[in-house]
Amino acid sequence: MSLLPSCVRCLGFRLFFSSLAFAQQKPNIVMILVDDMGWGEVGVYGSKYCQTPHLDNLAKQGMRFTNFYANSTVCSPTRAALMTGRYPDLVGVPGVIRGNVENSWGYFSPKALTLPQVLKTAGYQTAMVGKWHLGLEPENHPNQRGFTHFHGFLEDMMDDYYTHLREGKNWMRLNKQVIDPPGHATDLFTQWAIDYLNTQKKNPKPFFLYLAYNAPHFPVQPPQEWVDKVKKRNPNLSEKRAKLTALIEHLDESIGKVMEVLRQNGQAENTLIVFSSDNGGLLSDEADNGIWKGGKQTMYEGGIRVPTIAVWKNKINANTKTDFRVLTMDLLPTFCEAAGAKIPPVVDGKSFLSMLKGEPKTSSDRPTFWVRREGGAYGGQEYYALREGNWKILQNTPFEPFQLFDMSKDSLETTDVRKANKPIYDALEKKLRRHIQKAGAVNWQK
Repeated sequence: MSLLPSCVRCLGFRLFFSSLAFAQQKPNIVMILVDDMGWGEVGVYGSKYCQTPHLDNLAKQGMRFTNFYANSTVCSPTRAALMTGRYPDLVGVPGVIRGNVENSWGYFSPKALTLPQVLKTAGYQTAMVGKWHLGLEPENHPNQRGFTHFHGFLEDMMDDYYTHLREGKNWMRLNKQVIDPPGHATDLFTQWAIDYLNTQKKNPKPFFLYLAYNAPHFPVQPPQEWVDKVKKRNPNLSEKRAKLTALIEHLDESIGKVMEVLRQNGQAENTLIVFSSDNGGLLSDEADNGIWKGGKQTMYEGGIRVPTIAVWKNKINANTKTDFRVLTMDLLPTFCEAAGAKIPPVVDGKSFLSMLKGEPKTSSDRPTFWVRREGGAYGGQEYYALREGNWKILQNTPFEPFQLFDMSKDSLETTDVRKANKPIYDALEKKLRRHIQKAGAVNWQK
């Protein structure tokens, strides 16, 4: 029997349950990032090929973005922007980080504060499942960059969805332990995410789960039963298109499984969920980027405008759509504000939490920049895009002149109007030049 007076015991219980309730007021956060999924691959975005009932259902529960932009045309820079809320070239990631040093175009700055590090200060459990792609150095392991739990793949891409090897090396890890699990990568990442959600079911602390699938990145390698299903439904598809459709539909079902576990565990009642892609779809894989010109690796809209959905029960109105223009880097300050975490003093992104909650919009017409550095035919040089208001300048290799488009009249980017609008081009080019100078001070090589 307790020797404490009953009033003290009652006060202690009240304080305990009060602190428990306070902890649970903070939302769990689940960030789902897929790899190379084009705008037109999701049903609610008008897909011609794919049936994505689970993503469509997610959109019905929340908000669909029509002007959401990845921070780059390729993988690593966008992921760096997500992790830091900064332009990727300002944290040392202007291009794709690879294990092959001669063809690696970034070094994720260990000085950059990351999203999981910030959320930890607000009492969050932090976990990552899936593709990291931000460096193989010990200082850039996910466990060193804020994730208490890591279960996934460190390298840039898998050469095979079943062997999980990259250039003959195994980069699958459970934290820092080398693992060699059997199975399709999408199925593995899904199960590992579910396992983590189940471990958090009775934990009063909120969690941040970053689930980064490598699908539908090439090699386009879906389970055969999914290919058979797609071909039976639409026998006129090319072999390449049928496989990409199957890989995406298999991915959609996997996301549905994760959402179902959130629901069963009661975690969906207070979880902010965001789904997005790191860049547009690859045209050589017959990806569908909707009405937009170009695809992965290009600065045209098809390379950077991506399908994005946000859900938060009783906070974000169901079955809504927004044309508010935001970028991947805006997610960090948004998540921080939702979590009650202090937004880092140096970020380039801007929180759009108030817009998610249906409050009046603020202007989204700030100047925004895109960059990619690459080897091969690009010569190790960078190419850029900049948009401010309705004007956008871009180039798709370092060796071509910039084009200028008036996006209010020509969102499909059909007519270069640079010659007729020299003062506008000059003003934009000056802003881009200053950004390039700023990024030039940041080391992107170890």
